[in-house]
Amino acid sequence: MSEARKIVEIVKSKPVLEGAGVHLNRSFGFGPENKFDPFLLFDDFSSDRPEHYRQGFPWHPHRGIETITYVLAGDVEHQDSLGNKGVISTGDIQWMSAGSGIIHQEMPNGDDKGRMYGFQLWANLPSHKKMSDPGYQGISGSDIPEINLESGVRIKVIAGKMHDVVGPVRDVYIDPEYLDITVPKGGEFSYTVERGRTLFAYVYKGTGCFSEELQTTIENRMTVLFGEGDEFRAFSKSDDFRFLLVSGNPLNEPVAWQGPIVMNTQEELEVAFQEYRNGTFVKVGGSGMM
Repeated sequence: MSEARKIVEIVKSKPVLEGAGVHLNRSFGFGPENKFDPFLLFDDFSSDRPEHYRQGFPWHPHRGIETITYVLAGDVEHQDSLGNKGVISTGDIQWMSAGSGIIHQEMPNGDDKGRMYGFQLWANLPSHKKMSDPGYQGISGSDIPEINLESGVRIKVIAGKMHDVVGPVRDVYIDPEYLDITVPKGGEFSYTVERGRTLFAYVYKGTGCFSEELQTTIENRMTVLFGEGDEFRAFSKSDDFRFLLVSGNPLNEPVAWQGPIVMNTQEELEVAFQEYRNGTFVKVGGSGMM
């Protein structure tokens, strides 16, 4: 018998400044409790004001994590110590595994209307993969499959598998499912989620509700964390209720975290920053900095 995933917590995103002065809305991250394990951080960098994002994220290091960036509108220039250089644009995905260490920069440019919309998710790496080789993958929006159900629900499969459709983001160690779902007004959507996986939804358009809690309206920039169970349900109250649905296998490991570096112990953190200072941080590729 199936069991509905009930709401454990509703989080309203908070404005933060990162990089060289980029205005973000942070759903979760850098908290004392890792409630979203294996996910560490989720940022919404959507803005219509170029002065809020053009400063970008100049050269900085990462170790011990993987990042998935999903762009809805605008361009982001990327360059890293592996020698990768390019632009991810509207609808595109960037997956980067920092592994043992990568230095990169991300510079948002927006589109011809000044819009820069998108999200970045950080996924933790297990202890035995913290020092693995870094990797990078840029995925075109045209390669992201979309499922159109008879009910009018539309689902973009970014990672994971739904109805035998497999998303293009693969080989992420925590085996995430990452879906971009649109439910039409008055419509509903149900989905079976494997027990034991951490599950959260992030709403970025319209209003609706989840589970059987029909009196709790969820709207733009709200994140919902769900408890145990195997059935997820969503109901739309607006023309288009659009949200990201993300799940992954928790690591249940200690987290030592400082800025862009995530390890398991304070000692490992100190080693990482010492290596960054003395120029031995990058183990694969060159410095990448121009």
